[in-house]
This record gives sequence, structure tokens and C-alpha cells, in this order.
Amino acid sequence: MHASRNAGIAVLYQDRKLRTVWSHNLQPPWQDVIGGHGTDGNLLPPQQADRLVAAKKNALATGNSGGLEISLADKSSGMRWYDVCIDADRSPQGQVQGVVVTVIETTEQKRREQALTALLREVSHRSKNLLAIIQSIASQTGHYSDSIDGFLERFRGRLQSIASSQDLVTSSDWRGAGFRELVIGQVARCSIDTGRTLRISGDDPYLNPNAALHIGLAVHELAVNSASYGALARTDGYVEVTARSAADAHGAMQVTVCWIEAIGAVPDGEVRKKRFGSVALERVVPAALDGSAKLEIGPDRLEYRLVMPRANFQLD
Repeated sequence: MHASRNAGIAVLYQDRKLRTVWSHNLQPPWQDVIGGHGTDGNLLPPQQADRLVAAKKNALATGNSGGLEISLADKSSGMRWYDVCIDADRSPQGQVQGVVVTVIETTEQKRREQALTALLREVSHRSKNLLAIIQSIASQTGHYSDSIDGFLERFRGRLQSIASSQDLVTSSDWRGAGFRELVIGQVARCSIDTGRTLRISGDDPYLNPNAALHIGLAVHELAVNSASYGALARTDGYVEVTARSAADAHGAMQVTVCWIEAIGAVPDGEVRKKRFGSVALERVVPAALDGSAKLEIGPDRLEYRLVMPRANFQLD
């Protein structure tokens, strides 16, 4: 009896007429289910009560053990689940003279199973989205690559960029990533001294997982281009990154992200070619965020401006 109480197990004995002879450790709501008249089913939904009574009658008629799962709505804690085991009790002569009913609450186990199912469904959904992003990047990188070696170099860099952003998202239990942390992490892959080469100002919106991946990709493309032809290629160069939140003409909150840097002379106008980096910055990223973007490259200045709606971020 002490062991069953410590394990949270309730036991009751009923005779052939399903009258309760004795019970032990019945907790709410089963105390109310059994009731003061010695019969169960008072508070059970009709379908649940019929299943329970049928299982008991089957044990009385056949002498075989059985079991079923019962769910009860509790006003204070919501739905609760129980495993009910029914065993026939035989006399010394072998006649069935009653049933022993064991009630084991499985609510916590059930909730963990439901949470795990929901988590696996979410992981599957996000994995499919991530694979779609990678497939698109592979296709576009191949389209704008002149050689296998060039494709591999650029594709590896983009995969590493996505992996870096994904690490931030995963470490936050899939909630997302902070804008500044994301930018610093991406630029650090091209420039070690981000304290000197990166100047961030404005707001620090918390990006949802989809926004974190795509903005991380945009910053990667900008940083790689800058390390090759722009400010990060010079010992005294730096880039300015800002994020400003404001309401649009309709009163909806949005964030504008800007990347500004001074650029020098570029051999053969390489930076001005429309390659995948430009396509990603002006088409792929804004389309994924339901926003808009513009990349302007002048004789000595590069500016990228991305505007995204509230659905992609939250502010403190």
C-alpha cells in the first residue's frame, strides 16, 4: 500500500455487481468519479463510462485481464490521462468474484509525448525549408559560376554562412537570433577584428528563424564582396551597419537595415557585375522576407538597404 501511494497508483476492488468494496489512494478526480454510492461512471463522459464498464464486465465474464486509457477534463489542470488496468479476482475455487482496478496517471508522460510530436513536426517543417534554401543557393551559384572550382568555393562559403546562422537559431531553442550577434558572426568569418572593421548602430531586433537565415546570407554576400573589393580589403577600411525601426505609411512597424562602405577602384569593374550575390541581395532575400531591397554601387561607395515588415522580427 505504501509503495502504490508513493508511486501515485490507485487501487479499488469491486464485486460482481460493480459495487466498490474498498479503495486505496484514490485522488481527484477519481474520488468524484467513484462517488459516494459505490458505483463509477457518475462524472465520466458517457462514452468513457461505457468503455470502462464494458471492460469490467468482460473481465467478470471471461476471467481475462484487460486495460484501457481514460481521459478526463480537469478544470484546474486541463486534460488528464490515466491507464486503467482491470484484473479478475478469483475465489479459491476459481470462480470470478470481483475485479481489481488499478489506476495509473500518465498525464505527464502524455504531455511529453505530445510536446515531442509537436517538436518533431516543427523540426521536419524547418528542415524542409532549409533544404529548399540550400537547393536554391546551389542552383543559383551554379548558374553564376564559371568553373567547378569557383562553384565549390562560393557554395561552401554560403553553406557555412547558413550553418553559422542556424547555430544561433538552434541555441535559442528555434526562437531566432539577435541582429547584432548575427551580423558580427557573419563578418567575423571574413574579418577577424570586427571591433575595428564593423560599426553597428540603431536598434537590435530579434529575428525569427527564417529572417535570421536570409539576413545572415545577405550579410555573408556583402562581407565576402567587401573583403575582396571593398572596405574590408583595406587595413583602414570599415563598414557601417544600421537597423532602424519605424512605422510605414499605413502605421505598420518595419525595420530598415543598411550596409554602407567606401569602395576603391575595382579591376575590370568586377564588383559591378550582376552575379549571384547581387541576385541574392536584391531578389532572394527580400522575397523570402516579404520585403524590399536595393543595392547601389557608385564609384567610391556601396550601399545596401533592406526593408522588412514586422512579421520577421520583434523589438524589446
